[in-house]
Amino acid sequence: MLRIGSLVLGVEDVERAVAFWTQALGYVPREEPEETWAVLVPADGTAGAQLALMRSDVAVQPHPRVHLDLYAGDARDQAAEVERLLSLGARRTDWDLYPEDPDFVVLEDPDGNRFCVIDTSRES
Repeated sequence: MLRIGSLVLGVEDVERAVAFWTQALGYVPREEPEETWAVLVPADGTAGAQLALMRSDVAVQPHPRVHLDLYAGDARDQAAEVERLLSLGARRTDWDLYPEDPDFVVLEDPDGNRFCVIDTSRES
């Protein structure tokens, strides 16, 4: 049986990406990051998804086929997390695919990778 080992993001600057994502997620490098590669794991040692950062020269897709969804507990938590992520270097992005009354906010990391912050209290 297979399982997901790591989610991999292409980034222009591995060091900058490590700085952002460790602060954003509370993760730490699994081992000393290299110039072209780093793997981040939960700092508290829990079994969670690993996030691998790989240097890439490929342009970021405006509508990526794969992205991260980060879960917030409710709308207040979502708003606070969005502001925290912005203070760490994330950017708001124009997203032309928002539905009416979305439960998510689309942001970009410092390398332009898009990700969503979801208000999970609205799940059915």
